[in-house]
Amino acid sequence: MSASPTTVDAVVIGSGHNGLVAAAALAKSGWSVVVLEAEDTPGGCIRSGEATVPGVVHDLYSTNQNLFKQSPPYQAWEDDFERHGLRFAHSDTPFCNVFEDGTALRVVADLDRTADLLAQHSAADAEGLRRLNERFQDFQTAFLPLYNYALPSAGAAAAVAKGVASVGVERTLELARMLLGSTRELGASYFETEKAQALLATWGMHMDFGPDVSGGAVFPLMETFSNIAGGMVVAEGGASKIPQALCAMIEENGGTVRTGARVTRILTDDGRATGVEIEGGERIQAEKAVIANLMPQAVFGGLLDGVEMPEPFQHKVEGYQHGPGTFMLHLTLDGPAPWAAGDDLAGFAYVHVAPTVDDLARTYQQSLAGLLPDSPLLIVGQTTAVDPTRAPDGTHVLWVQVRSVPGTIQGDAADEIDATDWDGATGPFTERVLDKLERFAPGVRGRIVGQHAMSPMDLERHNANLVGGDSIGGSAHFRQNFLFRPFPGWSRYEMPVEDLYLCGAATWPGPGNNATSGWLVAERLTSGVPWKEVALGAAATGATGAALWSLLSSSDE
Repeated sequence: MSASPTTVDAVVIGSGHNGLVAAAALAKSGWSVVVLEAEDTPGGCIRSGEATVPGVVHDLYSTNQNLFKQSPPYQAWEDDFERHGLRFAHSDTPFCNVFEDGTALRVVADLDRTADLLAQHSAADAEGLRRLNERFQDFQTAFLPLYNYALPSAGAAAAVAKGVASVGVERTLELARMLLGSTRELGASYFETEKAQALLATWGMHMDFGPDVSGGAVFPLMETFSNIAGGMVVAEGGASKIPQALCAMIEENGGTVRTGARVTRILTDDGRATGVEIEGGERIQAEKAVIANLMPQAVFGGLLDGVEMPEPFQHKVEGYQHGPGTFMLHLTLDGPAPWAAGDDLAGFAYVHVAPTVDDLARTYQQSLAGLLPDSPLLIVGQTTAVDPTRAPDGTHVLWVQVRSVPGTIQGDAADEIDATDWDGATGPFTERVLDKLERFAPGVRGRIVGQHAMSPMDLERHNANLVGGDSIGGSAHFRQNFLFRPFPGWSRYEMPVEDLYLCGAATWPGPGNNATSGWLVAERLTSGVPWKEVALGAAATGATGAALWSLLSSSDE
């Protein structure tokens, strides 16, 4: 894209969606901004392209765009996004789980219909779904507003205080106890059958939550009931429509987006970030801010090499933990996937091939031990079922995310694959994935007309933020989440180097296409008020809010 000026108000390193959102918001506020992207195409993990057959568009990394569609920037700029070509294709049959006996549990965008479908399997499970939905309503009131605020902050404290007052202390404590549990515990508390329990536990594996990891209950609760409430969406025409629209917004407001511009160094002067140096020696000065949409190690172990950090902070950087890896398989079929559980399953956005909680637990432990799982979870996205524009008539796209796998291979749980590096293991592991898919969709192999596999190492080669193929930008376990993300005391995007900010999946609210950290960084910069100096302000917050503010702020000393 176009050349950049030599001095701007803000430089953004990396064109993931959070970096682009931050740049767009600043540009709309009158700041001069340049975004620098090392790769040839902007977008980070929101990318689409022709991976298998000419004319067939695949979402190369993320595909479900529910979080982005619900995000603060999309809600604020919906007209701008549509004007620049972003539209969403919607599915009211968001997901299902298939099982070895040829049956499936289906979740649709309607609570009563989903409960009726579940009742055909188990009346107790249908009742459990309704009771769990009541907990979700409490969660939406008490805790979901936190996801729109920096942590800790006055706004977060006020939101929690208001939510607790609305839900009540006793029900909030009950809810908190549930959220601190594992996905196995969540399922066992509300569902009678193993199949319904797997319906929940599968969502935990999308993140870094094996069935027995404490705190894993949050994401399955959110995903299950947000899909029931609104279905699932993908970007019409391909995920790249999102970064393309954001780039257009930046440039129409005077900003610049440059690709093929690898930043090699963050410039500093007297403890302040003053700009960047690009590969080849070009320098761009930043008068107000440098924003890094990167992993912490890339910033403090690489771009700031030679800049001495306080020893306690450097220990935190070195201790930042990544989760297990992801394996991607993109397939083009000459017909719909022939699911054994029913032809209607070809119309669902996601088909989860688990099939039990114990299977998921074994897969997770195998991947942590460095073993290629013998029967990994397959998250099968049926993209053309949601957005038929992705391929010619009669052609179907499958997006298969395999969770979880080791970033570094120590062995094979099935003792069948000898390779201990992903370049050698990709072929035979692809066959294992296809073998499992074939068991649940007999005849699918015969419909494949194009395929493209991406191992954890391939993912990292394409995007350095995907360390070891970790697709969520760092473990989201409680020890590294909320006000502990990326590190305790540094959860509000400001870093020890003055005027240097971090955003993206490594910062709160973490992974997924929520676009929130980039939005909050821009809000912080344009408000001109440091987080610590934000007053509670609202009298309605009262003593409860003041106590919460004191508690949250204490972690940032």
